[in-house]
Parts: sequence; C-alpha cells; structure tokens
Amino acid sequence: MIPVLWSAGDAQAATRGRLSGRPWQAAGVSIDSRSVMTGDLFIALAGPNHDGHDHVAAALAAGAAAAMVHRIPAGLSPDAPLLIVADTRVGLEALAAAARARSSARIVAVTGSVGKTGTKEMLRLILAGAGPAHVTQGNLNNHWGVPLSLARLPREACFAVFELGMNHVGEIAPLTCLVRPHVAVITSIEAVHLAHFASTRQIAEAKAEIFLGVEPGGLAVLPRDNRHFNFLCDAARAAGIRHVEGFGHHIDADARLLDAAVDPAATLVFALIGDDALSYRVGVPGMQWATNSLAALLAARAVGVAPGRGAPALSGMTAPRGRGARKCLPWHGGSIVVIDESYNASPVSMRAAISALGLAERPRDGRRIAVLGDMLELGETSPTLHAGLAETLVEQRIDLVFTAGALMRHLHDALPEDRRGGHAGDADSAALAVCRALKAGDVVMVKGSAGSAMGRVVKKLEEMAAASLPTVAGT
Repeated sequence: MIPVLWSAGDAQAATRGRLSGRPWQAAGVSIDSRSVMTGDLFIALAGPNHDGHDHVAAALAAGAAAAMVHRIPAGLSPDAPLLIVADTRVGLEALAAAARARSSARIVAVTGSVGKTGTKEMLRLILAGAGPAHVTQGNLNNHWGVPLSLARLPREACFAVFELGMNHVGEIAPLTCLVRPHVAVITSIEAVHLAHFASTRQIAEAKAEIFLGVEPGGLAVLPRDNRHFNFLCDAARAAGIRHVEGFGHHIDADARLLDAAVDPAATLVFALIGDDALSYRVGVPGMQWATNSLAALLAARAVGVAPGRGAPALSGMTAPRGRGARKCLPWHGGSIVVIDESYNASPVSMRAAISALGLAERPRDGRRIAVLGDMLELGETSPTLHAGLAETLVEQRIDLVFTAGALMRHLHDALPEDRRGGHAGDADSAALAVCRALKAGDVVMVKGSAGSAMGRVVKKLEEMAAASLPTVAGT
C-alpha cells in the first residue's frame, strides 16, 4: 500500500483552503499534468505562458487524486475533488512549509555555481544507506521546484537534500528560509551568470543567502580553495552559523584532498577528513567529482553518517543525464560513445568536461570529438571566455571540435585549423554536420548552456543510431 503523503484535511489545514467534491488522499504532488501519477495532488499553477487550470480535467483523468485550484475550471463534474485556495503558488508554498514543520528529517541544502546536482546525487547515495532519504528530483531548484520538492517530503524521511539555484540576487533567501536546512553547502563560486552580476564577489554574496535559513546550531560547508572562502565564512558567521567546515586541497581544509587519480570510468580519491585518512572510488571520471565528494561527505557527517560508512556508496555514482551521462550507440557497423553534458555550461564546467573527454578511452583509430554550444549569461567577457577554451582543447588533445551558436564562433576562430570540425548557427545544424563526420570508434562529448539546446544534438545521434539498427522479422 502506498503511504499517504497528504490527506485532504491536512492539505486544507496547511493551505487554509476549502474542500469541494468527493473525499481524497494523495500519495504525491505534481505541477505538470503531462507527468502526473496516479494518486497525485495536482497543483494548477498559473505561469506567464501556461495556466495549469486549463489542464485540471486532464490531470484528474490521468489519475490525480485531487487538484488545488484558485478558480474552478469549466467542464468539471460537480464531485470533482478540489482544494480551492486564494492563490495556488502561495498554496504550494504553504504545503511546503507544513511538510517542513512536521518533518524530523535532518536536512541539507546545496547551492553553488557548478556542481550542485552532482553533489546532491552523491549525498543521495551516501545517506540512503543510513535511512530513508528524500532528494530533489532532477533540477527542481527554483521558486517553483523547491516548494514542490519540499511538499513531496515524506513523513518517514530521516534525511532530505534540496538543491537551491539562482541567477539573480535575492532568489535563494526565500528558498532557504522555506527549507530551513541543518547544513548549507556551497560547492563553488565561479564566473557564471555574469550578465546579471558585476563580479564573482556579487555571485558569492547571492550564494551566501543560503545561510539565512540555516537552523540554530547548523553547519556551513564551504569550498576552501575558492578565492571567496573568507567572505563566505564571515557571511555564515554573521548569519549566526558558528560551525564552518571547508573542503578542497588547502592544508587547512577539514576534508582535504591529498590525491586523486582519474581513469576513463571513475575517480579514485585519497583524502584526509578530520584526522582520518580515507580512500574510495567515485564511479564517474573527473577531478571535480573528487572535490565535490568531500563536500558531500562533510555534509553527511554533520547529519550523522560517518565518512567511512558513506564513502563506499560513491562507487555506485553515475552521471545524471545532461551532466556527463555516457551511452554507447551503434554506428556504421561499430559503435560510438556519446558523453551527454548538454544540460548547462560555464567556463569552469566546460574545462572539466573537456578534461574528462581527454581521458576517454577509444580504439586506436577512434577520435575524441567535442560538440560545443554557446555559454550564455557571461556578459561583456563572453567572447574572450569562449575563445579561451581553445587552449584547453589543444592541451587535452581533442581531435575535432564542432561549434554551434554566435558566441562559439569565437572559439571556432581561435582553434588551430586541423581541430576545426565545423561551425553552425544552431544545435540542429551542428547535429547534421556531426552525424556526417562521425565514424565508428569515435567518442563525442556534447555540451552547452541550456538555452543553446545542445540536447538536440544528443537526440539526433540517438535517432540516427536507432535508425541504423537492423529490423528483425517476426517468426
């Protein structure tokens, strides 16, 4: 039997709404009628482009237990199970606050310029071995995603991890005050969203808003090697956080990376956490995984899971889709490997992905190929930051580079001629050029900011591979 997440009475009390229609109880919460699950409470949010009220009937027909609305859509049956509130967005936040208030889980909140999702997923593995753990699904880290994730928090959870994102000042403060974490993790401060910030110091100030919601007696876990560490440390203490721990290579780091070896399939880590030496394996290649695993282990230790107990679980880490997930596809009588980094991009994450590609195994006649789309929101320095990737691509011996988008033209022009695979105006055009150029044995990495839609390149490769498979006749 599926546990009840929200009874009608509890949801009504949390939102101060009014019940209408037949009785109900919900096993989940959804804001998307296309993915609603049987037993979900569907919340009809009204956005700038779509109004969930237009899809209430479809959600109920798909099995939703009830719908939260602030107006009753036309065409519903008189006994349709509804929770009527003054405003559904406020109602979602009220539901989230009630879920937090009734929970006894130890809660971690994670933010940072890069590495948020990977660190969150490592925490999922570490904590799951010690008790029921509830973790943000995907990248639900904004003003809708965080309340939704919190409203889904089961009563029985022992641990919870929430990812908090932002691209403007003032966005993290209300999220952290809703989540009220016991531990706040900042993975990094880097040159991301510079179109909205004058400097990385301003980015650090915006990320430091996470401290405002930390529960009394809580902990901050900070990147010890980052140039803004001292500022972040002072900001945490100004917010009343007395206990601050750092991770990284720095000699004073509480979790200190002593050595790491990256092979094509994993990252081997040797670290000193407190006074204890620890060796473990992270099942994804990349030096950034080694560093961020230390942040995850410190956060886990703060909520009661010792590093020695949690570290072995990291061998089961796999890269999330769009963030380094690898897939072997049939291609021209052989196969290719696609590394999907298409979810997002910044200069620091681009260099990390290029380094991982440089380590990728391939047959002797195979090539390492990068397909790169525009990095967005970098402000006036954007042309220089794009062109500057050429040096890393050459250092990592990437054989061929395809670029897509107006900004990536700067990289294309900066590359040696023998590394230029071709430049295209958009992801779809780049996908066609890449498909024509690829040979069996190649390893291809696809990356770009979300707005550059480089996921279309990955999708096109998958479609071409599927089309090449022979059809097996039935017998």
